[in-house]
Amino acid sequence: MFSTTGLAPFGTPLPAGSHPGGIARTGLAAELARHTDAKGPITLGLVGAGQMGTDLLVQAALMPGVRIGAVAVRNPGSAFEAAAIAGHSREDLAAASTVAGIDRAIEAGKIAVTEDYHLMCAAGRIDVVIDATGSPNIGTIVALEAIRNGKHVVLLSVEADITIGRHLKQEARAAGVVLTGAAGDEPASTLELIGFAQALGFEIVCAGKAKNNAFDRDATPDAFAAEAAARNMNPRMLVEFVDGSKTMVEMTALANATGLVPDVPGMHGPAADRDVLAQVLCSREDGGILSRSGVVDYTLGAGVAPGVFCIVKPRHERVIERMADLKVGPGPCFALIRPFHLTSLEVPLSAVRAVLHGQPDMEVLDRPVAECVAVAKRDLAPGQVLGKIGEYDYRGFTMAWREAREGFALPLGLAERARVVRPVRKGERLTYDNCQPDDTLAVTQIRRRLDQADARFLAA
Repeated sequence: MFSTTGLAPFGTPLPAGSHPGGIARTGLAAELARHTDAKGPITLGLVGAGQMGTDLLVQAALMPGVRIGAVAVRNPGSAFEAAAIAGHSREDLAAASTVAGIDRAIEAGKIAVTEDYHLMCAAGRIDVVIDATGSPNIGTIVALEAIRNGKHVVLLSVEADITIGRHLKQEARAAGVVLTGAAGDEPASTLELIGFAQALGFEIVCAGKAKNNAFDRDATPDAFAAEAAARNMNPRMLVEFVDGSKTMVEMTALANATGLVPDVPGMHGPAADRDVLAQVLCSREDGGILSRSGVVDYTLGAGVAPGVFCIVKPRHERVIERMADLKVGPGPCFALIRPFHLTSLEVPLSAVRAVLHGQPDMEVLDRPVAECVAVAKRDLAPGQVLGKIGEYDYRGFTMAWREAREGFALPLGLAERARVVRPVRKGERLTYDNCQPDDTLAVTQIRRRLDQADARFLAA
């Protein structure tokens, strides 16, 4: 079985200095090659071997200068199965139950498999830890453990980021390591466009994503089981996209990394196709639907998904004229579009930049501007313990942070395992008055401390 280049079997990294097809390495690839020649490959520790974890194992095996050094999973068999998909033989992996055992396996050129992420985070040969479990609470715990052990962290759990990302950022900075959002996810991909536009001096009117799945707010795993199986996905994860929760989570993350705000609760989400996007998601004074400039939103229209966008307004008529002449659009607002995001395939690049540049691809601001809260997908009765995001009980809903706080809205990241204490009707928001979050979870405890600090800040 050979790669599409015909140069090496799947899972066989090319030497750091080699040039596929005779093309010289440039940019980040050249930096990575120089680092590998001087210090060896960047070594990643991975928690979880589901869909995202398997993708990361495969992608890292194809990248010169990057390797998976260890995988922490509850079921070691899943790590062996994922590694096999990546082209590794069983002899390429070694079970490890101690920190020293993990380091020895890595030094021998193997992938260590352990059931204890604490051991992996403590291993000296690991440079960056990536959590791919999809759990806000586990993502929080793994990130803190990695930070305590002086490891950079790529935070794949956007749900953890929007719930307690400020705390994780503070801990990482205090430890002198990088905590970063993941390249390839829509928030970081959109941030690339925003940075480009800001460097050119454009006004940022609106930024966001195109929804890449059908939109059904009432979606449940039962209804999407067949599609999930066909796409090799967990039905719950698919429903998290379909019911809009993931879009709400991602746009909340983008807001809290930039200061862009949701224009209205839930955002507008127009069916604006690519060719009219900039004329719809712009301010009313420019003929659009927004009450102001500087917002996050999404589109259900055609021609943008699976990409992201940034609507900009040049500050000079000459620039507007030039951009119109260059077929960017009619103006006065223009849509800059990145027509793809490669999800887990791009994630190793965030790890690389953390090591090489000591900088995050994306991090939260010190103060939030948006909140993703939970809204009931069905009637909920007192005593009921809520399931996970993407299941039957609730979905995500983005709104302004202060408005959510004043309404005692329950953050989406705290809804799992929360207990209903008052009846909640379908379509109503979950609040601290009608639901009690699980106080045993680390994410709940940290968020409570953040809320208390915010109360003191707002009262000052």
